[in-house]
Amino acid sequence: MSRLIYMFISFISKLHYKILSLNYSSGMALTDKQLHFLVIGALGFAMVFIIQPIFRWLAKHNFELFVTFIYVFTVIVVISFAIELGQAWSGTGDMDLYDIAAGMLGFLVFFCVYLILYIIYRGLTSKKA
Repeated sequence: MSRLIYMFISFISKLHYKILSLNYSSGMALTDKQLHFLVIGALGFAMVFIIQPIFRWLAKHNFELFVTFIYVFTVIVVISFAIELGQAWSGTGDMDLYDIAAGMLGFLVFFCVYLILYIIYRGLTSKKA
């Protein structure tokens, strides 16, 4: 997990450097905040066009539990990183990627147990042909 995160950070760092180089070579001289506004804003907006049709299809085909999982998993990732960053900033603990991985695993285990119970319940309550 940590290797994957370091690879992602390395990719983002290289991309950040290329964007900064393009910014300076073009003569635009945008600030870091202006670049973040443009790049993250455009990335998020582009993701809407990709993700919205997928979620609409999933909801239309009764995969609302999967849509819920995706949303909650995303929120849990953000909360986990925020907790670790908060611990590092406040000195109340070490920032550890394994803590984040353990939290994600905990959520996956709880969700799988719920999913099994949900499938059993749906199987028992569905109309038989």
